[in-house]
Amino acid sequence: MENRNFQLDTEWNMLHYSPRPNGFGILIIGDERNFVTESNSYWNQNEGKKLLIDSLLNEGYTVFYSNLYGKNWGSDKACKLAKRLYEYVIRTEILNQRIHIIAEGMGALIAIKLMMEMNDNIRSVVLLNPILSLKSHLEKEKEHKFFFKKLRNEISYAFNTNQKELLDFLESREEIHIEDTNTPTKIIHILQNGKSYFQANELKKASITWEEKNLPIFVSYVLPEKRSAISKQITTFFKKNEKTL
Repeated sequence: MENRNFQLDTEWNMLHYSPRPNGFGILIIGDERNFVTESNSYWNQNEGKKLLIDSLLNEGYTVFYSNLYGKNWGSDKACKLAKRLYEYVIRTEILNQRIHIIAEGMGALIAIKLMMEMNDNIRSVVLLNPILSLKSHLEKEKEHKFFFKKLRNEISYAFNTNQKELLDFLESREEIHIEDTNTPTKIIHILQNGKSYFQANELKKASITWEEKNLPIFVSYVLPEKRSAISKQITTFFKKNEKTL
C-alpha cells in the first residue's frame, strides 16, 4: 500500500508510506492552493510537489497531510484538526512521536501555532516561502485592491467573522510569533518574483534579530532554477535533528 485517504471530521487526509520506513513522520501543511480529496491531493498532483514527496519517501519518511478546511488562514479550527490528525497517525502507525513539519505559505501560520502548543512532539520544522504574520500579510495586501478584497473574504470565512469586524478581530487576537518558539526551524525562501525579493529583504532583517537572540531559526534563499535542490536541503536538516530519539 503506497498511500491511503481517510476522513477526519468533514476533511479528507492522505498518508504516504515509504517502501523502507525509517520510523519518522512528516506532517505537511499546505498553502492556499492545497487540497485533499477522496482519491487525490495537490501534493500528489502537482509535479514539483510530487517530486518532493517521492524524495521524502525514498529517504524513509512517512508523510501525511489534510485538506484542513481549504483556505484556513491559520484558523483555530484548522489547527485543532492538524493536532487531531497527528494524534490519529501516531496512534495507528509505527512512528516516533516527535515528528517533522513542512509548511508552505499560509500553512506556516498553523505550523507556528503547533510549534508553541505541541513543542515536545515536534522535532524540527521547514517553512517554504512562509507567511509569518496574518496581520502583516493583510496589511501588505491593502494596496492591491482586488487581492485584498479576496483575501479579506477568505479570512472572514475561515474565522467565521463579519468582514466589517475583521480588522478589529485580528487586532484583538493574540498572534503567536516564530520568535516565541524554540523548535529548530529552517526557512527556505524561493526568489521567484519582485514580491519575493521584497520579502527576502524583510527576512534578512529578521534574521539579524534571530541571530542576536541565538534562536534556532536558519534562512536560505533559492533561485527558481535551483528548486530541485530543496528536497536535499530539507532531508539534510531533518536528519540533523534526528540524533536524539
